[in-house]
Amino acid sequence: MKPARRIHLLPQRPPAGLGWRALAAAALACFVFAAGASALDLSREPLRPLPAPHVDPDRARLGEKLFSDPRLSADGTVSCAHCHDLAEHGGADGLRHSFGVEGRETLINTPTVFNAALNVAQFWDGRAATLEEQINGPVTGHAEMAATWPGVVARLKRDAALAREFRRLYPDGVTPANIRDAIAEFERSLITVNSRFDRYLKGDESALTAREKHGYALFKSYGCVACHQGRNVGGNLFQKLGIVRDYFADHPPENAADAGRYNVTHRKADLHRFKVPSLRLAVLTPPYLHNGSQKTLAGVIRNVMAKYQLGRCIPDDDLRDIIAFLYTLPGEYRGRSLEPRDRRWLDFPRSRGACAPAGSRP
Repeated sequence: MKPARRIHLLPQRPPAGLGWRALAAAALACFVFAAGASALDLSREPLRPLPAPHVDPDRARLGEKLFSDPRLSADGTVSCAHCHDLAEHGGADGLRHSFGVEGRETLINTPTVFNAALNVAQFWDGRAATLEEQINGPVTGHAEMAATWPGVVARLKRDAALAREFRRLYPDGVTPANIRDAIAEFERSLITVNSRFDRYLKGDESALTAREKHGYALFKSYGCVACHQGRNVGGNLFQKLGIVRDYFADHPPENAADAGRYNVTHRKADLHRFKVPSLRLAVLTPPYLHNGSQKTLAGVIRNVMAKYQLGRCIPDDDLRDIIAFLYTLPGEYRGRSLEPRDRRWLDFPRSRGACAPAGSRP
């Protein structure tokens, strides 16, 4: 068996003397070549199937209970599931900004918790390196649960059955570290395996329609895979919002969260740089972008990704096929398909201006 070929991704900074446009063009040529191959060669593909989760089942079950337990919040009204709805909204909440205790509004859009274990870091700005570290944010955040860990521990210890379960799994019982560990273990189980696209990657040609396959080829040829690649179709690197055109010159910042990773590193190069979101659940998780400003998939692709990240014009037919491809990504949770039956994102207003389809440019 031939060894898998290394996929070379766009670096966060282009080499000296080489601009982003030239670098993107080089990556584009590579992916166009791969897209044109007659047979799917996984070693050449920029996307990968999701791995099956491997977790401690007892700790994951305890974590699932805690994930839905409002006692983690100061006033007993907000749980993790409050903003990360696993039954609806694809593990997010469908709101531009989420609301915590006493109706306090957060500054940023809530990302999906599905497949979060595969992300390079947590939060849009990557300020948490692990799931365990991420849990500190909402539990103690003023606009989210607004709790203290001593208060959370005291409330949970008053539940005799829950305290016994902790002691069975952890020698030191209910502690902040053990609460975080259990919730993180549950979150590691939230991998949406067996999507139609993953079955296609594994050799099932019938898993996708001709239109969806064409959408995947376009996803590669337009250069979307320069940032949205790997197992999670994103989530594994940070990128500036506004590569070929200044997004924030046209959309003035709303609050401190718009600074992105700069808030973590305080490096000028990280201003307006965000973790690239996974697209695995994109058809289920509007609104889009860190600020939740784009209500539809067509809108975020056409008005932001094409314009500010790629510097491309995407014709309506190509856009519709790319969205059709995105519908093949969600996968399953506990044996139930998360792929929505409706195809509402395929119905969008026609663009006002005409542009050439992929591959037709001189």
